Amino acid sequence: MKLGAFSVSLAVKDLDASRKFYEDLGFSVFAGDSTSHYLIMKNEQTLIGLFEGMFQENILTFNPGWNQEAEELSEYTDVREIQNNIKSRGIALERETDTSGSGPGSIVLKDPDGNVILIDQHV
Repeated sequence: MKLGAFSVSLAVKDLDASRKFYEDLGFSVFAGDSTSHYLIMKNEQTLIGLFEGMFQENILTFNPGWNQEAEELSEYTDVREIQNNIKSRGIALERETDTSGSGPGSIVLKDPDGNVILIDQHV
């Protein structure tokens, strides 16, 4: 099962302060828009998302169909196949995607410690 590009999505209180902090650690803005209250930052192959007021918890995020440069992959495991695989292993999903569709979709699950995992396919 290929989960795609990985990033950590951080729930931040002050987007500008967080941007500056991570820039001081060597990250630069890769995508996003501060007027929309989010930025995606990158340091080599490491991606973090800074999200102000969008959710309560930090989230482990995977993007099937994308590499770490947010470029579409020619081959990847579709989120619906990932969903079926996870469910077949007896893992509960917090949110499912429509299995009859195609293209973009997302699912949410939690690990045994309650950490939120988002599998968010954009292609």
